[in-house]
Amino acid sequence: MIPIASGVRVWIATGHTDMRRGMNSLALLVQEAFKRDAHGGDVYVFRGKSGKLIKILWHDGLGMSLYAKRLERGRFIWPWAADGTMVISPAQLGYMIEGIDWRNPVHTWRPSAAG
Repeated sequence: MIPIASGVRVWIATGHTDMRRGMNSLALLVQEAFKRDAHGGDVYVFRGKSGKLIKILWHDGLGMSLYAKRLERGRFIWPWAADGTMVISPAQLGYMIEGIDWRNPVHTWRPSAAG
């Protein structure tokens, strides 16, 4: 898991992104298309066309990191917004990385009584 500090915003690039892009190309996309500073400490998440692969771009103040995760089954739940980006919470990113529907996570089991 990426250690996301409080106050860091998680930006989702809605739509799909060419997953052949690397760290520098994705940082340039953040700068030019989203008008954001890729080196500002926020986290940027991109999804491929098939929906099985995401890439996460993050600058921690010392250097840029690029994380990738591919699901063996299923697809990542992805939003569609008109402006191309949206913000989610770090907790929602955690659900997304685990392949859980981050929009409305549901507990699969809750105890009915203590003990």
